[in-house]
Amino acid sequence: MAIADLNYVLKLFGGADVSADHENDLFHEVLLMTLARAANADVSVQHVEVERIQEILKKLTGKEFSVADVRVAAREELYAEATLVKYLRGAQKKLTDDHCTEIVQALTAVFRSDQTISALEVDFFNNVVNALNVTPAQIAGLVAGDI
Repeated sequence: MAIADLNYVLKLFGGADVSADHENDLFHEVLLMTLARAANADVSVQHVEVERIQEILKKLTGKEFSVADVRVAAREELYAEATLVKYLRGAQKKLTDDHCTEIVQALTAVFRSDQTISALEVDFFNNVVNALNVTPAQIAGLVAGDI
């Protein structure tokens, strides 16, 4: 099953449980879904953003994603039943803090890829951060312990 099908996200939102064995699969799907929607946050999908998303996905999942994969995950029909924020709130309970932080940091990299950050992108970022319950310290990479 392709990650772009978002099977685990949709199962979780439908009330089914996602086992610990599939936690990384859920993380990959949430990452793809969030970054794909981010490319359209300012209503202007830039090719450089899609390329950056592909790079991030390759680095964090070890898998190749086509432009079509990214566009499928961003499709409007997927969000007719619920908003991205609702999906993220549900998934956040099954993701680790590290996963949530990685998603937010990847989102930052996508928004910075086209050298311009719009007010719509800032709003999208804040909504994702709140839905994933990521703290300012996590965003800054501050973790208690040895440096």
